[in-house]
Amino acid sequence: MEKQKKQGIFNHCQLSKILETVGTRYLVAALNLALIFINAKVLGVSGMGLVGVIYASANIAVIFNSILCGSTIVYFMNRYNFRYVFWPAYLWAFIGSAIACAVMKLSGIIPEGFIFDVFLLALLLSLVSVHSRILLGKDHIRGFNIAFLIQGIMLFFSILFIYYVAGIRDERGYIWGLYSANGLTWIVSLLLVIPFFLRQSEEKQPTPQSIPKFVKEMFIYGLWGSADNLAENLTSRLNYFLVQHLGGYGQVGLLDAGTKISESVWHISRSTSFISYSQVAKTFEPEAQKQMTIRFLKLTFSAITVVMGIILLIPEWVFTDYLFSPEFVGIRNVIRGLAVGIIALGSNSILSHYFIGTGKVRVSTACSCIGLLVLLISGYFLIPVFGVFGAAISTSIAFSSMFTFSLIMFVRLTKPPLTPPKEVEHSPLSEG
Repeated sequence: MEKQKKQGIFNHCQLSKILETVGTRYLVAALNLALIFINAKVLGVSGMGLVGVIYASANIAVIFNSILCGSTIVYFMNRYNFRYVFWPAYLWAFIGSAIACAVMKLSGIIPEGFIFDVFLLALLLSLVSVHSRILLGKDHIRGFNIAFLIQGIMLFFSILFIYYVAGIRDERGYIWGLYSANGLTWIVSLLLVIPFFLRQSEEKQPTPQSIPKFVKEMFIYGLWGSADNLAENLTSRLNYFLVQHLGGYGQVGLLDAGTKISESVWHISRSTSFISYSQVAKTFEPEAQKQMTIRFLKLTFSAITVVMGIILLIPEWVFTDYLFSPEFVGIRNVIRGLAVGIIALGSNSILSHYFIGTGKVRVSTACSCIGLLVLLISGYFLIPVFGVFGAAISTSIAFSSMFTFSLIMFVRLTKPPLTPPKEVEHSPLSEG
């Protein structure tokens, strides 16, 4: 009875954190949605395509920086004193942003004249990510949500000021809005993290015996996680560059608008997956990790399916006549093409965070690489024939392949053995 009572309290706490996080993200999502409509009116379809490519480039650098600035922080914070995790992550944000931008510049990915903007945005976003992951690792969900909320609110109001008060109604105005929002978020999130440096008595995790060896361990773990995130991000955004090559920034703008409308349902999966990952990483009992993941997966799949169904009911004329402009004819086809994939990847995020949280990051990396390969193959055949709609379909095919692979691996890894295992001495090398 006492165990059931504790379990009930535990579920109630989880539910409260989920509702708070989902509520925060959907408040920001509503502001972002309004911002999409404002950008459509001010920048037009080509302008939206340009800022979409700039922001996608910055996100690629952020994913590269996640070697030390992403989930690596949460994983190692539960095993070592977090001060030794913080400083390598902070330093890497500067180094990684420079390396990623240099490579993308040489590859011709970054639009001409915007390399410094991509670098500075990547740096700010990466530093905010460091603070957010520390708050998440410390189970300070409210602080984690506050940082996200400030980021969204500040972006919305700073863009309004820049467009309609300062009169800067172009791509540069949007970029200045990104600077304002992420700069303030960096300051606020840093203030939320500083108290954890002052609470030395609460730090029970051990200190690494060798700093170089510890950083190397972080890099090895982070490289797999970064490869995972980079492959997944490329699967989400590589079509932008393929469509740009074939149809120009106007077609990218149409794809970007439809993608952002569809991806609004991911605020549910991202909220639940963050909390799921935090709990799984702190739990060392395999059966508890499995059951926790299954509960989060059921909740996430049901919720995003319902929300995606509501979005699909919106007729085309609502988008072209009221929300956007006649330039965005065909946006509903983009949303329809993405629908299945959006549900698949949203659900897959729960399984992916299970693999990462249990140290099986290579499984999640393999999943994302499979998705990227499927995207390249399907996009090669579909985009030249069907254009933007082909890009949406190829994305859905790729995301569905990822979810299928993750389900198969989750069942295989969590399936109980047919015969009782022999007693063997536990070794850390057997993990992951």
